[in-house]
Amino acid sequence: MPSASAMRVVRNVPAAVRRVSANQTAVRSISSRSSIHTSQSASSGRSAFRNSWQSRAVVPVGSRGFSATKAVKHEHVKPPAPGKEIYITFVDKDGMEHKIATAAGDNLLSVAQTHDIEMEGACEGSCACSTCHIIIESEEMYEKLPEASDDENDMLDLAFGLTETSRLGCQCEVKEELNGMRVRLPNATRNMQASNFTSK
Repeated sequence: MPSASAMRVVRNVPAAVRRVSANQTAVRSISSRSSIHTSQSASSGRSAFRNSWQSRAVVPVGSRGFSATKAVKHEHVKPPAPGKEIYITFVDKDGMEHKIATAAGDNLLSVAQTHDIEMEGACEGSCACSTCHIIIESEEMYEKLPEASDDENDMLDLAFGLTETSRLGCQCEVKEELNGMRVRLPNATRNMQASNFTSK
């Protein structure tokens, strides 16, 4: 017959088993909750990152510091003051003469365009093309103009029908000594941006 001590050990075994089982269940429950929390945290983190990225990616263009460069327009000239007129005659490709009263300080490209004389000026007077090429008819008047800059000479090398008295209209400023000057427009211009030759 088992002793009393052995009987107590046998009776206590189920209780010990139940405690171990309960502890294992508790551990699984805690582990499950931890896994769910970790998954939710990761999901929340991904969602927050996605929302943050989207908020940075979708930015209205108007809210950025971008601005379009304003187009440069040809500056049209004002009529000269009475008694201060300086007369320049433009001869177009058809041989028609246009005698224009100009003011000191204006350039010949602006004067021509103000009076609807066909002078292209593709680079807007920035001395970056040869489309405002003109020919000064009088060598004496040509000598009264300031010497052409290196930039102007570089562009004149591209001009169609270059002569010894060729200049760019945008670089020729009207002054009193030029009163009575005659300027001839060539039959064609060379616009490197559009085509080799542009008939005027």
